[in-house]
Amino acid sequence: MQDLRVNGERLWNSLMEMAQFGLTAKGGCNRLAATELDGKARDLFVSWCEACGCEVSFDCFGNIFARRAGKNNELPAVATGSHLDTQPTGGKFDGVFGVLAGVEVLRTLHEHNIETETPMEFTVWTNEEGSRFQPAMQGSGVYVGRFDLETELNKTDVNGIRLKDELEKIGYLGEAKPGSRHFGAFFETHIEQGPILEDQDKTIGVVRLGQGIRWYNVTVKGRESHSGTTPMYLRNDAMVASAKIMAEVEALAHRYENGLGTVGFVQVYPNSRNVIPGEVTFSVDLRNPNADVLKEMDEVFQSFCAEVASERNIDISVDHFWYFAPVEFSASDDVKKAAEALGYSNMDIYAGAGHDACYMADIVPTGMIFTPCENGISHNEIENTSPEECEAGANVLLHTMLEASRRIATEQQQTLCESAS
Repeated sequence: MQDLRVNGERLWNSLMEMAQFGLTAKGGCNRLAATELDGKARDLFVSWCEACGCEVSFDCFGNIFARRAGKNNELPAVATGSHLDTQPTGGKFDGVFGVLAGVEVLRTLHEHNIETETPMEFTVWTNEEGSRFQPAMQGSGVYVGRFDLETELNKTDVNGIRLKDELEKIGYLGEAKPGSRHFGAFFETHIEQGPILEDQDKTIGVVRLGQGIRWYNVTVKGRESHSGTTPMYLRNDAMVASAKIMAEVEALAHRYENGLGTVGFVQVYPNSRNVIPGEVTFSVDLRNPNADVLKEMDEVFQSFCAEVASERNIDISVDHFWYFAPVEFSASDDVKKAAEALGYSNMDIYAGAGHDACYMADIVPTGMIFTPCENGISHNEIENTSPEECEAGANVLLHTMLEASRRIATEQQQTLCESAS
């Protein structure tokens, strides 16, 4: 099977077909989680998997699983997948490439009548982006037990619409309990979303670590009043206090090696030109691959917010609602072996963004495959990559999954022999 390769043209065509669901004027995608467009994208994935003989099911959080039988279906499956939801101004490849690389692996196995040692499963995880409903990686987080099922199903978007109702509306509110699949390994293929592979002229990134993330919602409450009649010394301006904190987020990130800090969402009340803002709500995203450093960043950030509240005599609440610890991908040796066997240039790398594979690493040996993206741009409508880069990533995924399947079967046989002796 060393000569086995995916069909790169078919993979690219599938990516372009999926992109029609939510295609934007600038060539990106707006396909938010659990919307009608997300439902149509899911339906297309299901139809492609069923055409290859898979048994398709979904759990009560809408996570989809397409199962292809193997020689020994009692063995744990080798699984792959990612997500189909996007940012409001997202690209055509973030997440969906990982899903469709899996579909292309499935099609390649199917058309060559290859019977794998173990079953194979191809997945779609609900609401990875965390754009419409928070937090990010919600479906995989529920699956591995990081989040409470009912709490997350009852999350609402900015319009008060409940996730559970939306999953039911698009036909993906199943009955199976999350976490009930029998997996022996999980792999996710993804565009890098950064510039390193392109800069280093490498075809494949072997992901060894996932970056730690802390998310906050900050609410600053002052007092709205007339901008023309209220003296500066009598103002209780929520925007000025918020601006000080936002500037500190950037400064804080610069003070730590590999530190990152972002404010990406802001709401201002009453949001009027000639009214001093009375309330500002904004997001804060802090990241670092070192858990101890990220903890120190958290402490410094929260202390700074308390200082601003005291200095300006203003109410500031910091809701630290999500923490994702740095993760090690223990199955990435399979990725390295496949990339080198195929002759692709590669390098070890860490994931700066959160991915479903990061949560799957809680419960099963997991690996990630990165491919380059143009200028490192992602979460943007101009996000781009090439057919050749996608094909390379899918080829590595194919041989990674085959290697993992053989390894799991061999380990099982060795265990049985040791038990018999």
